[in-house]
Amino acid sequence: MPTFDNPSIDAAEASEALRGLAYASRVFDQPAAMYRVIGDLSAAMRSLHQVLEQVAANHEHRIPFAFDDHGDHETGVSDALTAAAELRQAARLLDESSDRLAAGFTAAGRVAWHTQPAPDTEPGVALDRQWVTVVFLQGQEADEVLDMIDARGVEAAIGHLSNWDAGEETTGAAIANDDVHDAIPVGTLDKTAESGMYTLTYNPFMGHVALYRHPNPTAVQEAAPPSQPELTARRRRVRDASYQQPARRPGADTPRGLGL
Repeated sequence: MPTFDNPSIDAAEASEALRGLAYASRVFDQPAAMYRVIGDLSAAMRSLHQVLEQVAANHEHRIPFAFDDHGDHETGVSDALTAAAELRQAARLLDESSDRLAAGFTAAGRVAWHTQPAPDTEPGVALDRQWVTVVFLQGQEADEVLDMIDARGVEAAIGHLSNWDAGEETTGAAIANDDVHDAIPVGTLDKTAESGMYTLTYNPFMGHVALYRHPNPTAVQEAAPPSQPELTARRRRVRDASYQQPARRPGADTPRGLGL
């Protein structure tokens, strides 16, 4: 909940809310909901413009207190003024984006979404052409996988995350939870990597990773079946996976401001 008087807390909550929206907006079960989302984003952009202008003004007003890490006031003043100028430029660019968003909002309001596709379009994609979510991680668990990618590459990360795959049990759970996809769900900044029947998506900026499997029976049968102890361990890892942990990269909670 917003505090309305603590910008640090409110900014952190806004960031987390946008992280959630970035993931949730990959697929819309109800297309009509997109119109409301666009409207809420328009309001958010207006508020963000105001925030940028206010933060810029605060950099200017507090110039007498600005120093660099070595105690040099002149350098601190220069950096504070540069920050203010760049923030105001960001606000101006945001105005242009707001205009495009408003145009998109107007056009979206004219779309009438039907529950059935037009007769000359292809029917829904069959399950054997869809992708099953094996695991989605964020927070500390995702950070560990992102570090693994940096150190050992995507193949190591895919091998690690495949331990969450319990075969038909994972497929059944994905179907029950409506967590199958016609195409790999990826955001604008997401990176992808493929290995056999698996596709890895990861985003170092948003702090999340996910592994998807194509439920092609042939591909599944080609993989060596896990032993019973291994399958039990995999199921335990699935139950223990924390899907709701806040997606924060290391150091995100470390304050930069120096109080001297």
